[in-house]
Amino acid sequence: MQKTHAKSRPAKGKADQPRDSAAQLFSDIANRTSQAAGRALTFMIAAGIVLVWAVTGPVFHYSDTWQLVINTGTTIVTFLMVFLIQNSQNRDSAAIQVKLDELIRVSAVQNSFVGIEHLTDDELDEIRTKCELRAKAEKVGEETVKNTGKKAKRAADLVTE
Repeated sequence: MQKTHAKSRPAKGKADQPRDSAAQLFSDIANRTSQAAGRALTFMIAAGIVLVWAVTGPVFHYSDTWQLVINTGTTIVTFLMVFLIQNSQNRDSAAIQVKLDELIRVSAVQNSFVGIEHLTDDELDEIRTKCELRAKAEKVGEETVKNTGKKAKRAADLVTE
């Protein structure tokens, strides 16, 4: 297994603390496995295994053991993939959240939204409702300005005629 340098991978938590070696090992295995699982070759290998299993059915007279082999294999793979998929989703979500937080920080939007993913569902619902109300109010304001502009243009046209 190839070792990574501390500078090539950011440490979780404080910058001067090394990552837990078990967590690092799991992260490396999860990354490699999720990349491999998404390839066409991996799918073709899995489909080939199922095909071989199906073809061997008559040889084993479709016995309980024959069925147990595929059931056990798929159950184990599914069980392990759940953890790998969750790890991948957690990593992706954290990366997206950091990117969004940075965009919020450097833009004209409110910095108060940075970190809101840590709030409760009720607090998030309250913020979402306030944002929706603000958006509706802005839309009404824009329509009012637009209508006022149209009225001013008509009045100007009447005066110049």
